Amino acid sequence: MTTPLLAALAGLGLGLSLIIAIGAQNAFVLRQGLRREHVLAVVLVCAVSDAVLIIVGVAGGGALFAALPWLVEIIRWVGAAFLVAYGVLAGVRAIRRPKPGADGLRADGSSETRGLAVAITTCLALTWLNPHVYLDTVLLLGSVGSTHGDDRWWFAGGATLGSILWFTSLGFGARLLAPLFAKPLAWRILDGIIAIVMIAIALSLLLVR
Repeated sequence: MTTPLLAALAGLGLGLSLIIAIGAQNAFVLRQGLRREHVLAVVLVCAVSDAVLIIVGVAGGGALFAALPWLVEIIRWVGAAFLVAYGVLAGVRAIRRPKPGADGLRADGSSETRGLAVAITTCLALTWLNPHVYLDTVLLLGSVGSTHGDDRWWFAGGATLGSILWFTSLGFGARLLAPLFAKPLAWRILDGIIAIVMIAIALSLLLVR
């Protein structure tokens, strides 16, 4: 195999290892995929955001965040506050009884889907207000990518491909789980898990330095 191909495979492997985890962004994409609401837009926002962050990191942008710790600190507090709010809303959905006649896909009692702008704004917030995104995607991927020298952009391409593959699979593959979410109870359990994940991440941002 050629050196560029090895670099691309390294980027693909590391990129996937960093994003395939239960986190705020993945939980949101999964829920949108299950509800089949604005899935393409959400997947595109996640994939493009990751691509931008990967490119910034490989281009040397990680040094900027290392030199400006106060910027990461601001993101940490704002991100934690947003995650707590989102977690509380998910918790409310989990404990609230659905309206009579509500099916699984509308377990929260809503008869209408969320607007596209709301979905995109929420997705952007969950992505860009998470300090771990800058630490993992920009600093870590950027640092590892720099070790590949002239082939670092192949590394970036591989990492970007991994992000595209993952979010596409998660968003559009979620519908395969639809039979499991035919009952409102399944959605209440999912929202309960999402609430715990969101608040746990927020606490980790505030308590783990």
